[in-house]
This record gives sequence, C-alpha cells and structure tokens, in this order.
Amino acid sequence: MKIAVIGLGAMGTPMAENLLKSGDHSLRIFDLDREKVKSLEEKGAEGFATAAEAAETADIILTSLPNDAILKSVLSGENGVIQTCSAGSVIVDLSSVSPATAIEMAGEAKAKEVGYLDSPVSGGVAGAVAGTLTIMAGGEETDFSKALPVLEIIGKKINRIGGVGSGDAVKIVNNLLLGCHMAALSEALKLGESCGLTKEKMFEIIRESSGASYVLNAKMEKFIIPAAFDGGFAVDLQKKDLNLALDTAKQAGMSLEITEKARDLFADASEAGLGAKDMSVVTTLKK
Repeated sequence: MKIAVIGLGAMGTPMAENLLKSGDHSLRIFDLDREKVKSLEEKGAEGFATAAEAAETADIILTSLPNDAILKSVLSGENGVIQTCSAGSVIVDLSSVSPATAIEMAGEAKAKEVGYLDSPVSGGVAGAVAGTLTIMAGGEETDFSKALPVLEIIGKKINRIGGVGSGDAVKIVNNLLLGCHMAALSEALKLGESCGLTKEKMFEIIRESSGASYVLNAKMEKFIIPAAFDGGFAVDLQKKDLNLALDTAKQAGMSLEITEKARDLFADASEAGLGAKDMSVVTTLKK
C-alpha cells in the first residue's frame, strides 16, 4: 500500500517513522521543512516538492497540520490534495480542527470519489513515538476499514466515533476538559500557597483524594514542582483547542463561560511569551 504523510511536525515525524519501521508500505512525504523531509528520505521515504504530488498515487493520505486554515490550503483548491489524489483513496486528517472544517473537506473529497476521515489523536509526542496514540475517527465505515491497517501502526486505541466531524467533536470536548482542568489546578495551587501550603504537600494529598485528575498526575511532578516547562503540550496548542470549542459552541448557539475563562488564561500566557512552553506554565502567572 502507498501511504502519504503530509506534515512532519512533532507528531507527523514519529508517525511517519513508525510507518517506515513497519516495512509493510511505501511512504511518500511532504513538509515545507526540507530538512525534515531529507531526514526521512535517508530512512527510506520518498520526498516530494508539493503535498499534491505526495498524495497523487497514494492509497491512504495522512495529514497532520497545525490548524484549519493550513489544512484547507493543503487539501482544497485547484492545486490541492483533493484535486490530485486518486478516486478510491482515503484522506485521514490527524489534525485537531473544527467539525465544520472536517465536514467541508469531506464534501469536497466525496465529489472527487475520495474518502475522508477526521481522526484527531491523543497521547502526545510520546504516544506518537511509541505508536500508542488514541485515534478518534469520524467518517464512513468503508473508509475506516480501508484506513484501519495503517492507523493500527501509529495507534493503539482506535475508535470510529460516527460520521464525519464526530472525531474532531470528541477531541474538542476532551481538550476543553483538559484546558479547564489545568486552569482549575492553577487556581487551586495559588489558593493553597496563599494559605501556606507547598506544591509538594498539596500533590501528596490531592492525588489520593477526590480532587485528583489526569492534569494533576501528569503535570505536577514533571513540570510544576520542578518549574521546568519545556516540552509537553504547548500553551498555544491548548489555546487553539479552547478557541475551537468556543467557535463550535457559538455555531450551536451556546455559551461556554468556564471555557472562555480558561482560554483567557492561556491567552495571557501566550502574550507573556510562554506560548511554546508546556500548558502547566499558566501556574506561574500572577493572576
């Protein structure tokens, strides 16, 4: 099977490497960063000058891109992937974008007899490296079945949620909770410290109590207590995901007050020059 990977960022590169290691498929790749392309070419991938060329004869096209606008620019339009790839192929978007964008891109793909799955992932860079990502797919069962052997190389927990847009929808809900939990932890730690408690003592007690959470366990020892915020899940990515939730809610005629407050906290961190740091750096903000 021919696979194209478009987008060789922190997630796309290790996913591409795992596809190469499997030895079962030929790999076609594209990224604007030619050094990343060259590195994978040395491992056996075939690099191309454009995303459309990489996708042209691929059976499965994986995209891992930063946001809705970039995804649309790569897939849509006269020189986009959708116009170039073969009928019967399947585009699997691993990015985190809005359900509306997924539905729009899937409609364009269907008109060209190309399948489409919105399949955001969870598990971070470590999961991408280990090939243990959780993958939340939305789309037709036939397209999911075609893509499943490829998804099983890069992920461990793979679920078809429902129709196109449902994968991105559940990812938005998940990351809404992640961001709000982080904002709540930041506020809780500040209250505790104002009462004379240490971060270490709060972690020791709360992790065995009803206030425990994924954020507490994942962030306290690794990032917050040592005040070491490099790596991890970036502030700017969390801000983007909360904005996706707010935009999706607006389209549905809803308001998300807690989410908006959490988004503002991450926006403050970004404006303070902390956008590339782990999301837990919000615990260092004064307000």
